[in-house]
Amino acid sequence: MQSDEQQAPERCQTCVIRESGICSAMTGLEVSRLSRIAHHRQYKPGQMILSAEDEPYLLAAVSSGVVKLSKLLLDGRQQIVSLLFPPDFVGRVFSRNVPYFAEAATHVELCCFRNAEFEAMLKSHPEMSQHLLEHSLDKLDTAPDWMVLLGRKTAKERVASLLYFLVTRSKLVPAGANSGSTDVGFDLHLKREEMADFLGLTYETVIRQIKVLSEKNVIRLNGRREFSVPDLEALVREAG
Repeated sequence: MQSDEQQAPERCQTCVIRESGICSAMTGLEVSRLSRIAHHRQYKPGQMILSAEDEPYLLAAVSSGVVKLSKLLLDGRQQIVSLLFPPDFVGRVFSRNVPYFAEAATHVELCCFRNAEFEAMLKSHPEMSQHLLEHSLDKLDTAPDWMVLLGRKTAKERVASLLYFLVTRSKLVPAGANSGSTDVGFDLHLKREEMADFLGLTYETVIRQIKVLSEKNVIRLNGRREFSVPDLEALVREAG
């Protein structure tokens, strides 16, 4: 007789969504049922995933990569409002309004579901709804931190805060950690221009502050899009 976990498809058993995403609240048999309505899609950097101008037809969990959420201002400027990492969720359940654009910041793989099929399954599996609610509340809890960042922090503190966010969300160190070394290179996920957009700074200011942090050995630049953190505690101090 198969164990509960063995009833889940092999691909699902090792997926990050199974470990800590929406599928973590489900039995192996329930994951197997969910997999029957799922399909996987891959996106190249810069490729549009969801557009605020189109009626959304899918919901998705991020399997790998980073997704950039942006809003288009009336004057045509773009404002990045969030970054999604595995196992974050893309789209809005029980809503056909998407107030943002979702774009692949890196190579991205999504586990996708059609709205109607996924929402029908939610109604019969309250533990899935509970997980999505908790995930949404966690996102709301981070909003005050970003308000402080944009309203009170200096340019250097903003850049350091974003780098710390990228380190912790990339799972190199646990969120809330403030000591130890993460001296391994990884992708910034964002161009310097996008970092400036996200932080409400100019491109030149971001370049200057990254240089300052590098000269103080708070970070090490291993290329234009890669960096490492020799001392996480020093980065936390710089973040304010």
